[in-house]
Amino acid sequence: MDTQDLCQIVGHFSVRGGVTGIRPLGNGLINDTFLVETDGPDNYVLQRINQSIFRDVDLLQHNIDCVTRHIREKLVSAGESDIERKVLRFLPERATGKSYWTDGKQWWRVSVFIRDALTFEAVTPEYARCAGSAFGRFEALLADLPDTLGETIPDFHNMELRSRQLREAVAADAAGRMADPEVRSLVSEIRALEEEMCKAERMYREGVLPKRICHCDTKVNNMLFDRDGSVLCVIDLDTVMPSFVFSDFGDFLRTAANTGAEDDPDLGKVSFNMEIFKAFAGGYLASAGAFLTPVERENLPFAATLFPYMQAVRFLTDYLGGDTYYKIQYPEHNLVRTRAQWKLFCSAREKVDEMAALI
Repeated sequence: MDTQDLCQIVGHFSVRGGVTGIRPLGNGLINDTFLVETDGPDNYVLQRINQSIFRDVDLLQHNIDCVTRHIREKLVSAGESDIERKVLRFLPERATGKSYWTDGKQWWRVSVFIRDALTFEAVTPEYARCAGSAFGRFEALLADLPDTLGETIPDFHNMELRSRQLREAVAADAAGRMADPEVRSLVSEIRALEEEMCKAERMYREGVLPKRICHCDTKVNNMLFDRDGSVLCVIDLDTVMPSFVFSDFGDFLRTAANTGAEDDPDLGKVSFNMEIFKAFAGGYLASAGAFLTPVERENLPFAATLFPYMQAVRFLTDYLGGDTYYKIQYPEHNLVRTRAQWKLFCSAREKVDEMAALI
């Protein structure tokens, strides 16, 4: 799509000033993102929403609108300064007032670009603590959200669903891979813990475990930092939806506390880093601790094991089904991923008592 077409799309939104340039921004894997430069007081971020993943754009933007409005109100009430850099602001479409525009085939949105902000990719104990504090505060600010939000990706972190999908993949054996003794052994080991690892959904049905408004994609690079190193705000709000706090706590640690790569073929490099756990948990509890129930707090070590387990299940399911979901670089890539995630899970599980003592 050329610059003229993008300018026409931007014209549907209430931007201030004339557009002077549009160029790609960032390295996101889901949505197409562009920086819109203007001769007015602000620059903007234009995004094409990936509707193959976010099928209900109206719900998606409803969630984001409710969340950003509520956070903004909280910051104003608290007398915070520099609020425009501490919460995202999406522009209304001129004709409908909605925070997106569509021509019926593609869906677009525009937010104000937050100037002089940085993101980081590296995970150090310092940044892990910042992440824990930022995502815990994000949940705390939304703990009293009066609006009802929906699931932008239904059953995104539903372990019962993932276990059922694995059972179905084993039964179908679409790619004929159950003949491999190693695969059968992995399936057996993983399924032996299925009941234990599905306890969150059971506790929820029993009324013991609540759902919160969670970010559900907790990564270091989903935070903006000021140039002095302080956290400005949490970004990438597409997956914000009702979930268990385990989602935000466990999913961050699955990637950040892994001493190896997600698909590391050398399992000797894969282990669970307790220094990262200690830093992230410390930051998280400092900001989210006030609203967590005893059940939520006690099960945070479980959350740290749940997400590598869940990802091992998902990779193995895809491998058995013929690699139809995750992109692979070689035929056994999903099996290598499964081994690495299973090793991470086993390492984290060995440290649950140590995690519980720290919590």
